[in-house]
Amino acid sequence: MSETGGPTQPGAAPDRAPNDPAPTAPTPTTPTTPTPATSGPSGTPSWATGPIPVTPAADPADPATPEEPRKARPAWLLPVAIVAAVVVVAGIVVAIVLAQNGDDAAAPTPVPTPTIVGPVPTPTIAPAERPNPTDFTSALPASVLQYAFASEKTFGGWVDLKALDAVRDTYSDGGAGAITVDAGQFAKTADAAKVVARIAKGTKVAPTSPCCSLPQQGDVMAGGKKVGTFAIVDLGGGKGQAVWTNGTSLFRITAPSDEVVNAYNAYPL
Repeated sequence: MSETGGPTQPGAAPDRAPNDPAPTAPTPTTPTTPTPATSGPSGTPSWATGPIPVTPAADPADPATPEEPRKARPAWLLPVAIVAAVVVVAGIVVAIVLAQNGDDAAAPTPVPTPTIVGPVPTPTIAPAERPNPTDFTSALPASVLQYAFASEKTFGGWVDLKALDAVRDTYSDGGAGAITVDAGQFAKTADAAKVVARIAKGTKVAPTSPCCSLPQQGDVMAGGKKVGTFAIVDLGGGKGQAVWTNGTSLFRITAPSDEVVNAYNAYPL
């Protein structure tokens, strides 16, 4: 209703006092960074021309009072705390272990004696030439450790047992030391195995040889596959024997008991 009591027409502007300014649409504002204003009269800051807003003191007991911002935690603080915790836990574990060991902790821990391995010995003399070499004998080594090939003869005992080729080689160190190697080539692995069985049956061996870690036996491997078996025994009287098969080939080394294992390992076939 207007002051005159007449009805207000729809869509008409509301009544206002005669001196009221006409309403204007709100103007969009863009936030700016506040800066101290000095546009007041005589250089007086603009905030000094009006009432100064008073901010009430914060009441610690009032939950609505915002808390003072906390200082940011240094980035290195957490890793340092973790490391310290690990050190403390490790110390506790060590203490518990020592406490559980009791008197055993004071006992000296045995230190294994290192095995000193020297250079592989080599011959001091030149090997002799093989007489009438065959395809099989040409593959036999010219030396074994410090022993050089000295002589060769046909080994008739294995030829009689179906060996296609069989020889007995003698190797010398140039002095009184010598070893013998019997080598045979068979047509079938079964034929070589039968000769091994005969050797085992006819060989007298010492029961044990603590000084030389004998007897020893196992599989002969080549290219990750089993190709035969070996057996190394002490014959007594300072002599040792190694017998092994490599497919259809059969070998036997007779050497000093303290050298027979190394001679077997050094033989390339």
